[in-house]
Order: sequence, then structure tokens, then C-alpha cells
Amino acid sequence: MNLADLTATQLSAGYGAGTFSAVDVAEAVAQRIDALEPELNALWHRDDPADLHRAAHASAERWAEGRPLSPLDGVPVTLKENIARAGVPMPSGNAGVTPVVPTEDAPIARRVTQAGMLVVGSTTMPDWGMLSSGHSSLHGLTRSPLDPSWSTGGSSSGAGAAAAAGYGPLHVGTDIGGSIRLPGTWLGLATLKPSAGRIPLHAPYLGRAAGPLARSVEDCALLMRVLSGPDPVDWTSLPAQDLDWSLSPRDVRGLRVGVWTDPGYGVAPEREVVAATRRVADALADAGADVVEVGPWLGQEHLDGVDRFWRARSLADFRRLTTEAQARVLPYIADWVRGAEGLSGLEVMDAYAAFGQVQALTVRAWAGAGDPDLLLSPVAPVAAPPAELPMPYPDGGRGLWHINFTMPWNMTGQPAGTVPTAAMPDGRPIGVQVVGRPFDDAGVLRAMTWWQEPAAGS
Repeated sequence: MNLADLTATQLSAGYGAGTFSAVDVAEAVAQRIDALEPELNALWHRDDPADLHRAAHASAERWAEGRPLSPLDGVPVTLKENIARAGVPMPSGNAGVTPVVPTEDAPIARRVTQAGMLVVGSTTMPDWGMLSSGHSSLHGLTRSPLDPSWSTGGSSSGAGAAAAAGYGPLHVGTDIGGSIRLPGTWLGLATLKPSAGRIPLHAPYLGRAAGPLARSVEDCALLMRVLSGPDPVDWTSLPAQDLDWSLSPRDVRGLRVGVWTDPGYGVAPEREVVAATRRVADALADAGADVVEVGPWLGQEHLDGVDRFWRARSLADFRRLTTEAQARVLPYIADWVRGAEGLSGLEVMDAYAAFGQVQALTVRAWAGAGDPDLLLSPVAPVAAPPAELPMPYPDGGRGLWHINFTMPWNMTGQPAGTVPTAAMPDGRPIGVQVVGRPFDDAGVLRAMTWWQEPAAGS
């Protein structure tokens, strides 16, 4: 048994029983990182091992004295590099920017520390978080621990790679269009993009959420206990709510479940990807759930509008850089943002209007499906593409066509999780996306436990 491969649930139980200590676990995780970095390239900033060792000793003493700070006291965790940590630079994966060095922790960083968790480091991301891969002008290429020729997904690429590799059991990423969930499906992980405002952010923005990536659904729920709840720094955070994160079993009989496998825009999903979703839906139907088909409700013009606005938003950042700094930005990203050059103010506002249109049409489609308890869909239309591609479809203006199943839920703010359920013939994992009613984060995680398979590599 390698302690680096245990789940947070198992580590907490082991600490309580005295079977092993946080010191043992910290050493196992450090050895795992030493063996795989920098080839895997999942960490942008690795915390001082001496500091980690001292924190692990303190945790071990608390457990031995029966006074752990939380059930996750002494459990290793990583945070994506765009989550502020005092004194740790935040370059957002971009070699062209001068990194901001925060003077204080974001709510997420503060809460994991207050829970006694061992922060291993900050994980990598692509330039400005605008790629669904591990490509970064600053970091180079983050590789999949399952197979280095497969993409990690992104933009929480380092978080996903660290989770799949065993750099501890818990990892926090961010998601504005699929950036937690795409690594989830391509790396065989359990993930959750929570309801908008469920986890407070130091820099809230339209569609952005932070959430867990782990090797089990139960671990996601444990981390949500620590991270959830309002904070004054985030004016969009939800009020305190007493949610049942215990994932207690629920009878599926009579449950209304929508199934959405035809997005109607973007790229059509591969046959194996659709089959994985269908198998889960059929199993629920056999168990007594009321399964209903949900047809397309968005058009290509909506995704194209979102694409244009994100280009314009990033072009504003790009133009603030010097010519020399612009030359250091990843060429794919530089070309992508330049696609917004020449847009008028009216055209940018028309593009921005697509966000509201996606939101309104998605809410209407949900109601039209009979207000289901859950909706199932593929996470991405394809399994992991080659690692060398910055996007699954990088050419011909199709850069965002693969987020057709994930993007709508950022607009509505509904919780959406991923769980591995199948694999391609060559072994690439396939996940299923589980979307819940507004604010039903715990219900999404509970549903994910019904059919979760062991994470790849565990």
C-alpha cells in the first residue's frame, strides 16, 4: 500500500485509528512528486518540503491528542495557480505577464489552512486559462500521468494531472466553461463545478466557479464541506446553507432524469462517448427512474458569441502588454485573441449578449424537460485528444466547439459534476456529466456515487 494513492476518506480514517500519520503521508506524497516532476509538470510552485514536514508533524500531534482541526487535518491538497496565496506569484500560465504576488490568501487558501490541510503547492494552467489542455508559454506542457501522449484537459491541467498522479488526494481547480470537468473526463476523475457562489472566490467573474478534483466522489464531498460558505470578499457568494454532504443513499424510483446527447452545435459526440451516457441512463431507468430525452436548445451562434466575447476580453489584457511581452504569449493564444481585432463596441456587446441568451434558453429547456432532478450528458464530445494539441479542434475557428456540453451550466450557475464510467478501446477514460437543479450540489455528488468506477491509476 502506497499512502500517496489513498483517498482523503481513507487517510482521515487512518489518522483517527493511528494506523499511520500525516508525517508518513507527507513523505509518501513528496516521494511521488520527486519521481514524476518535472516530467509531469503539474506543479508551478512547490511549497518548501521543510514547511510541509513541520505542518505534518503538527497535524500528527493534533490527531494523537484527539483534537484534529477537521476530518481533513493533515490531508494533502493542491491549489490552482490562479487561487491567491500570500507570497506565491500568480502568472496565470503566461510568460508575457508580470505575475501578481498576493499579500493575503484567497478564501479557498485560507479555509484549507484553517482545516489543517497540507498545501503541497500550486498547480499549472495554460495562458490566462483559455485552453483546454496543458499548454503554457510559461510552464511548457503538462502531461497526463495515464499516458503522456494524451491531453490532460484544462485549464485546470495541473490540478487534474496532480490528482491522477497521486500528489495527494484533493485538488482545487477553477471552471469558466469546463476547466474542471474536462480534466475530469480525460483523466478519469471525480470532479464538481459547484453552484455559482457556493465556494467564495477572491476574483468573482461571470461563469467562474472553483471546485474539487479527486479520485472519488466521497473525497469531493469532504472538500466541499471545507470550502463552501459565504465570504465577504466575494459579493456573489451564496448565503450559508446546511447541506447534507454525507451522500446518504437515495432511492432512484420516481426520480426524473433528463438525457442530453445531441448538443445541436459545436462538435457531434463520438459514438463511444454517447454510449457511456446511455448506459448510465438505461441503468437508472431499470432502477425505476423516469428518464426523458432532452433535445438541442442552443445554436452555433450562441457558442460563437461566447467565443468572440472571450477573445475581446483577452485582447484587452493582451494589448496592455509590451510588444516584447506579447511575443512571449503562447502563439495559439496570441492568434486567438487577435481574432477580436476590428470588432466594434457594438459587436462586442452583441457577443456579450450571447451569455444571457445561453442562460435564458437553458433555463427554458430545463423547464421544458419537466424540471428534472438531474440531467445526464457527455462531458466532452471526444475522449482525450493528443497532448500536443492546444485544443481538440484548433483550426478553422473551432477552438471552443468541444465545450458544447459544459459551457451552458457556467451560464446558469447550476452544479455539474463528472464521474468516470467507461473507456475507449485504447484505454482513454470517458466520463459522464451530472447536472443538478440550482443549488443542489449535494444531490449531484450523491447521484455520482451510484455508478462511479475506480479512477484511472488508483
